[in-house]
Amino acid sequence: MSVATHALITGGSSGIGRALGRKLANAGYHLSLISRRQDLLEEAAAEMRRSALRADQRIEIYPADVAEPVQVEAAVKAAIARLGGPELVVTSAGIAVPGYFEDIPATTFERMMAVNYFGTLYVIRAALPAMRARQRGRIVLVSSGAALMGLFGYAAYGPSKFAVRGLAETLRSELRADNIGVSVVYPPDTETPMLEEENKTKPEETRLITGVAKTWSADAVAACMMRGIERGTFAITPGLTISLMHRWPGAVIPALRWYCDRLANGVRRSRFTAQAVQAKSVG
Repeated sequence: MSVATHALITGGSSGIGRALGRKLANAGYHLSLISRRQDLLEEAAAEMRRSALRADQRIEIYPADVAEPVQVEAAVKAAIARLGGPELVVTSAGIAVPGYFEDIPATTFERMMAVNYFGTLYVIRAALPAMRARQRGRIVLVSSGAALMGLFGYAAYGPSKFAVRGLAETLRSELRADNIGVSVVYPPDTETPMLEEENKTKPEETRLITGVAKTWSADAVAACMMRGIERGTFAITPGLTISLMHRWPGAVIPALRWYCDRLANGVRRSRFTAQAVQAKSVG
């Protein structure tokens, strides 16, 4: 890359966003990182400067909550004022709180949509005018493998990522005339701080179901994203399972549903047996 171009990443202070930022820095991009925590942003920016291809690359940080439209608009406008219209916008900020449907507070459902869906929407709306003015660029929306099939325990998280998927499908069609490409990423379980938090509240059934597939590293997912971005791929699907779920859903997803239901039923039977034994011993 002869002239550094501008990539804007939300959730760039940790996880997949941070791993992608390192790779983009190594590819020569100027970077704007948007995330809530100033300390993590500073740490991530320092790491990306060490990975930079050239000494003149700029890595800028903007503390903001993507669920707050005023904060998002201010951060994106500041980033564009400093580094110009972005060639690449990656919406990687997200949260996940698994649990049994009836145990998840309504406020958690609302927060999940606010961060995962509206946090994606606000960023794109803020960046799009500058991209349209340049008549080029790519928007990369990070969804989830949980947007390809409803999973036990993800009643709050899954629908928010299905919404991201729907937004990507619509934008792909609408933005073609502006020469703006769109990609949507469906990561599997990935070794990130978010997954560590998820594991604290995962129901036993969810833990068993998600444990069937291997957990990816953030670097591996980011490498897959880089290949997809370079090729202009719409659906970026890390790994065989996610790829099969996306490409042949009619054949693959019914089989996965059957298997997941079987695992969940096994947990219920074990729980019922344990309760019956306990009741008998008390009686």
